[in-house]
Amino acid sequence: MLDDLRETIAFVRAFLIEQNGTLDAVINSAGFERNAALVRVKEAINENDESRKRFEVLAREVFTKFKACLTMKGVSDFRTEVSAINYVYKSLQEDRDAADISGVMRELHGVIDQAIVPRADGMATPGKQFDISAIDFERLRAEFERRPTKRTDTLNLMDAVEKRLARMLAENPTRTNFQSHYEEIVAAYNGEKDRVTIEATFKALLKFTASLDDEASRAMREGLDPETLTLFDLLKKPDLSKSDIDRLKKVATSLLTTLEQRKSEIDDWRAKEATRDLIRQTINDFLYSDETGLPGSYSPEEIAQKTQVVFGHIYTAMN
Repeated sequence: MLDDLRETIAFVRAFLIEQNGTLDAVINSAGFERNAALVRVKEAINENDESRKRFEVLAREVFTKFKACLTMKGVSDFRTEVSAINYVYKSLQEDRDAADISGVMRELHGVIDQAIVPRADGMATPGKQFDISAIDFERLRAEFERRPTKRTDTLNLMDAVEKRLARMLAENPTRTNFQSHYEEIVAAYNGEKDRVTIEATFKALLKFTASLDDEASRAMREGLDPETLTLFDLLKKPDLSKSDIDRLKKVATSLLTTLEQRKSEIDDWRAKEATRDLIRQTINDFLYSDETGLPGSYSPEEIAQKTQVVFGHIYTAMN
């Protein structure tokens, strides 16, 4: 078993060498030098999401085999290497756990500041963390190029975006186009071999973050709260007139109120088929009604389809 542990540690070392990193720099340093070595080895690991996952898989194999060998004579010979691998692994996990759009932006604030184009009056745009329209992306590329942690910065921003995107999709399942766009950015980054496009990826992530900001504020612009906006989006179809859209907003608002009232009257409505059917029928009747329902441009088939969509949403997402 010690041989298995030795071999797995050798795999980690070989992987790091392949990534132009080294475990020895972490092992043979202390204090500020060790922190600097950690930054360098993380940057080597963080070539892309796939390379980071590869290191994490190898590291976990080391930990599993080390734990299995704890009672064996000679296991202490590996303790220093395992400790160094764990030090790097934990730091990567801490980066991921702490990933937050605002936190990443604060970390990169100096880079973005250097790329902001001042307004004519010299004032900054109030109330915004950063104004994507004011960024000179050529200057950003030049500033970002000088950073020693470009790869790590990019993956940390990806982690932050993923967390925010997951929350936004859970809130409103119609936002799948954002998920698709993000996956395209990640696929392009992971598939790039020469790494010269890292600045372009960082730029794409910043623009994507700005699009999430815009989407997050859409409920306010529409005059709806987030839950009502979700129903509005689920009920919407292409090519509606302005009057139909106005009616749809009223339908979404009233339907949400009706469903909240009906659910409050039923204890654990999901538990029984009869109560599930009652909620589904409530939605169907509401959407069909001439007084409360969808605009006349919706066919009976479309109303039936929207009934199922809304029911599926409240079954999985609404308390």
